[in-house]
Amino acid sequence: MQKQKEADTTKPMKSLKFLIITVLILSFQFCTQKGKEETRVRFMTIGTGGLTGVYYPTGASMCSMIDKNALGSKNIQCNVQSTAGSVYNLNAIHSKEIEFGIVQSDMVFRAWEGLEPFPEKYSELRSVFSIYSEPMNLVARKDAKISSLQDIKGKKVNIGNPGSGQKRTSTELLTACGMTESDLALAGSLKPAEMPDGLRDQKLDAYFYTVAHPTANIKDIAHSVPITLVPLEGDCIDQFVESHPFYVKTKVPGGLYDGVEQEVPTFAVKATVMTHKDTPDALVRALLDSIVTNMDEFKQLHPAYRDMTLASIQEGLVPPFHPAAKRYFEQGK
Repeated sequence: MQKQKEADTTKPMKSLKFLIITVLILSFQFCTQKGKEETRVRFMTIGTGGLTGVYYPTGASMCSMIDKNALGSKNIQCNVQSTAGSVYNLNAIHSKEIEFGIVQSDMVFRAWEGLEPFPEKYSELRSVFSIYSEPMNLVARKDAKISSLQDIKGKKVNIGNPGSGQKRTSTELLTACGMTESDLALAGSLKPAEMPDGLRDQKLDAYFYTVAHPTANIKDIAHSVPITLVPLEGDCIDQFVESHPFYVKTKVPGGLYDGVEQEVPTFAVKATVMTHKDTPDALVRALLDSIVTNMDEFKQLHPAYRDMTLASIQEGLVPPFHPAAKRYFEQGK
């Protein structure tokens, strides 16, 4: 009888001991897994543009800001990728080849609506923030005697490399003003980094380039060849801007480049940061916080950023905000 009682009291003790051990093991596994999640390195790539434009250094600046107190950024490895430009970046976001892309607002509109050159509506696009205005520029050799858009007829003009938003914008502008590529002696397709040499070597008389100012691209050629920034104004351009809600009229300040002392009227788009709806919240939050937290420092990295504010970076965006960006702007961090 005594042995029976001892057996009866031992069973609950063994069960309790087993339960405690099981709980401890599960707790250890949970903590270990949580620790792995917290220390796991996350990778993100920002698609930009040509090396001599503003997109590439902007992406590089964003990656450098990721290391400066951004939320959860200590385990994020940010990579900047030079690309063919806006169209490429949108396609790469669509196919999830990159997490973020710097994109012209007019190309975002076309992708969102499923207009050429995009095969369908890119409804999975999400906005993160906008950065700065990008004026459309027509850079010409002074000896080419191009003083207005109409003067490019019969000239050698670079309209943009394949896969870029630049080529689309240039072509649409020509059409709006009653011209086609056949009106040009040459419709060039050089990449931005190649355009200054093309002008210098007289392979080009002029080139279109949508970019924020000042840019090393134009500074480079202005140091070696007398140039002019051709005013983009007149009835056809006014109608072109009015019919496209993502364009605004603007002026390029004088004194930024050798030989260009007066301000130059033109129009502009917005440079924006886009992502995919499935991009992890942690990456979106870290990128956005890196800019907002360090905005004063970020604005010192390039004159194009000088007018950035918390309000301005929420403007000029077509797709809805990524959920993490929406929460950030509404609640902060």
